[in-house]
Amino acid sequence: MTRPKSLSRFNIASLALGLAFLYLPILILVIYSFNASRLVTVWGGWSLRWYYELFNDGAMIEAFWMSLRVAATSACIATLLGTLAAVALSRGASFRGRTLFSGMLYAPLVMPEVITGLSLLLLFVALNAERGFWTVTTAHTTLTMCFVAVVVQSRLTSLDRSLEEAAMDLGCDPARAFLMVTLPLILPAIVAGWMLAFTLSLDDLVIASFTTGPGSETLPIRIYSEVRLGVKPEINAICTLVVAGIAVVIIIASLASKLSNRQGESAAPL
Repeated sequence: MTRPKSLSRFNIASLALGLAFLYLPILILVIYSFNASRLVTVWGGWSLRWYYELFNDGAMIEAFWMSLRVAATSACIATLLGTLAAVALSRGASFRGRTLFSGMLYAPLVMPEVITGLSLLLLFVALNAERGFWTVTTAHTTLTMCFVAVVVQSRLTSLDRSLEEAAMDLGCDPARAFLMVTLPLILPAIVAGWMLAFTLSLDDLVIASFTTGPGSETLPIRIYSEVRLGVKPEINAICTLVVAGIAVVIIIASLASKLSNRQGESAAPL
């Protein structure tokens, strides 16, 4: 009886097609960001022309920085609120209104973004709030908080509560036991939730288009408004820079995770 091969030709072909489907468009975008021709479908040689044009495009740069500010601010607020909500759901199993609270918290997960954006727009209009940076940040916080809560709650559910109880037996009050024992254990989940919230905010177009105002145009809105008139090579350049930035962040996070694991193994008793 022969043992089946771990990687057959079919598996290799399926893997190659899957990777090509995911990453070939990104690779083409990166290559054509160095295209000297103004036509994005005609190759005119290698050039950094469109990167120079991009850095001279004040509107695109301003939209990029606006997206970064909105994403960072909304991710921090969503991480704080989502973590607190996850703690309440995982530790308060029998409090009154738990079902209603969890249903309202997780509603943005299944609700279409068009409905979320329109409802937030009507809310801001009813409050006579000037649409701008804070309205977009509030909308993105509402969208991403539930994702943070899901990630952190899954970590809290699998956590051994006897460690926290042992800390309280040794004299810690519940708040200190949470800060000294539970928080370091769920910190990777909190960081993962922050990164997920940041990515979702940076990528959002629908909700931001409902809640933005003059002077608060985000990068996806700017790109969408320009693509409707035709794809400019500058768009390939800004997208390439975003992809490069995300790749650097992923590499740094991976190296930090490996370093943390090595330090943990070296500190473990033999």
